Amino acid sequence: MKRLATVGDNCVDIYPQLGKAFSGGNAVNVAVYSTRYGMHPACVSWVGQDDYGAMLRRDLADKGVDISHLQAMPGVTAQTQVELHDNDRFLGDYTEGVMAEFSVSEQDLEWLKEYDIIHSAIWGHAESAFPALKAAGKILSFDFADKWESPLWRTLPPYLDYAFASANEENAWLRDRLQTIVQCGAGVAIATLGENGSLAWDGQQFWRMPPKQVEVVDTMGAGDSYIAGFLCAVANGLPLQEAMQQGTECAARTIGYHGAW
Repeated sequence: MKRLATVGDNCVDIYPQLGKAFSGGNAVNVAVYSTRYGMHPACVSWVGQDDYGAMLRRDLADKGVDISHLQAMPGVTAQTQVELHDNDRFLGDYTEGVMAEFSVSEQDLEWLKEYDIIHSAIWGHAESAFPALKAAGKILSFDFADKWESPLWRTLPPYLDYAFASANEENAWLRDRLQTIVQCGAGVAIATLGENGSLAWDGQQFWRMPPKQVEVVDTMGAGDSYIAGFLCAVANGLPLQEAMQQGTECAARTIGYHGAW
């Protein structure tokens, strides 16, 4: 199995309605979810020197994630206020904390070259490392979430093997956009569509995967778990359709409980 490392954003998701806080963030979530498939991942990021930072480091270590490059910096850990409405989650106030100044150091970059698959996301401040990682022959994955107007769409696709984003449904605009992303250099463009499943374009054809029908408790982490399941399938050499299926199954498991993991 190829080795996976994630880079970038983390946060503590605070649920006032439940009186609880959960460790989360794209890089953190993808790393943790990958352990479901026997992966021993690493996470490169910054947390604050506060109670939430200590909690996040402890939670990741307990899940089997290498936190040797998850640094505790002076300041506060990123925090997101989360509200639940009919089992769907809505993100409220966000405090970026120390992650506002995060960047991939030269030491981090050399260490990441020991891994095969590197994943980051739109909030991760890691995009400057992608050219060097691509030159080192790494498999690169990036989640643009629902930020379809981000300027990173113009610069990152040539370095990406897998470009992920989210939308509500399949339509002509989305199909055209996925095709354009691949034309701009990405290997495969994948859109997660919530209750409508997922759609991918590999440069030759579209691939569709319906959602798995399960009872929804909390949608937090659904997209991140899809990515983790997908990348673990890639790590095992499985074809695109099987990667999409494994991503779907991983997401279905996640939405059955409160919090990301």
